[in-house]
Amino acid sequence: MMNDRKNGEPGVDPHVGRRGFMSAAAAGSLCFALPDLCRAAVGDLSEPVRIGVIADLHHDIMHDGMERLDVFLEAMARNPPGAIVQLGDFAYPKPKNRDVIDRFNSAHENSLHVIGNHDTDAGSTTQQCIEMWGMPARHYVKDIEGINLLVLDGNDAGSPDHQGGYPRYVGPEQSAWLRTQLENIRGPIIVACHQPLAGPWAIDNAEEIQGILESAADRVILVINGHSHIDHLLRVGNVNHLHVNSASYQWVGGDHRHESYSKEIHAAHPWISCTCPYEDALFATLIIDPETHRIEVEGTSTRWVGSSPAELGLDKDPNLINGEQIAPRIRDRRILRVGV
Repeated sequence: MMNDRKNGEPGVDPHVGRRGFMSAAAAGSLCFALPDLCRAAVGDLSEPVRIGVIADLHHDIMHDGMERLDVFLEAMARNPPGAIVQLGDFAYPKPKNRDVIDRFNSAHENSLHVIGNHDTDAGSTTQQCIEMWGMPARHYVKDIEGINLLVLDGNDAGSPDHQGGYPRYVGPEQSAWLRTQLENIRGPIIVACHQPLAGPWAIDNAEEIQGILESAADRVILVINGHSHIDHLLRVGNVNHLHVNSASYQWVGGDHRHESYSKEIHAAHPWISCTCPYEDALFATLIIDPETHRIEVEGTSTRWVGSSPAELGLDKDPNLINGEQIAPRIRDRRILRVGV
């Protein structure tokens, strides 16, 4: 998620389904044409490839994290994708969360994980995430019906530009691994990292990693991230970066504490008061179409529970607009790319 202060979130330990179905059914789609550089790579696919994505569930903060996950999984079951991916800040790798972890892992033969900055809160470790979540490693590559998903861990320590709080860095070992993968993989590539590789709250060495990605712009068809809790698409060079909005909320912090739910819910889940929750779960499906050479992002839309960040008087970032990037949706828009 977008809060990077260690003291900004916990470091210790009525059914959404129908509403979530309605929001998913009513959602629009974000379409953008692939750059000409990528068309040959995508054209080698035999048929469209679907990938379901969900980000920043924050099961350890929300009172209804399991219900939100179920809405996502039910939507994926209606039109099964080639894989489902959670983009980090999911659930602490603790025995108490075994049910939500197993629910995600058992929902698909390709249930894939990305490690977020808050997944190692409450005394948890990266190795525990790998083991309990069933990851092959903290960074890895997975073939999804011809799409090569490269997963990075943006939680490396050692950044020379670290300004405090949670690390946001892809260190030398990973950057070398990324270079090697991009040199050797011939087919279309999607890169996933919890922390953004471009845009608001990007990793410290974003320009370095963007340069590596640009070297394979003929095959890197998309970069996806969570963490920012915004709905945002930007282009850096010849590479598109999609910020996937949180499944659950926008963080507003302790200075804007308020009650969105009943007193009972807030008493049992006190960190919710530092958020502006989304009424329904947000998630998306990526569809890579070799015939049209486009990626379609089928999103979801809902509304705030209680006050929005703007109504609380919070300006999240001078480069972001309330009601645009900061909104309870993955919105309906069409962006066409011309030759590069």
